[in-house]
Amino acid sequence: MRIIDETPSEKHFNPKAKPKGMLRIVLAMKNSLSAISWLAKNESAFRQELILLIVTSIVLALWSIPYMEKAILLSSILFVLFAEIVNTAIEVTIDRIGKEIHPLSGLAKDLGSAGVFVAIVISSLLWLGTLCRYF
Repeated sequence: MRIIDETPSEKHFNPKAKPKGMLRIVLAMKNSLSAISWLAKNESAFRQELILLIVTSIVLALWSIPYMEKAILLSSILFVLFAEIVNTAIEVTIDRIGKEIHPLSGLAKDLGSAGVFVAIVISSLLWLGTLCRYF
């Protein structure tokens, strides 16, 4: 179950008060790391994909193939993580809008899930093609 603080905030977005320069980059990095931490704690699919990333990174470090192929295979796993992040963002947004069951809410969540599925298929095809080439 997701743990989300749903207490209303008194803060309002002010586009003129946005940080600039290095501060913007540091704050963006902090927010990104916070989001990844939240995903790791609350999304089992994301945890599974992180484990997959670790395992494939070890395999790629030990596998003697060209660096470009390693980069493509690693990128394919990162693409799955990216799709999972976008899917979770869609789900959280839909849940924020309302908890009631609505066909469009279900469709939005299903489309996000389909995006993850397509990313997994792409990654699988790249890995399968590379494995067939060398084995």
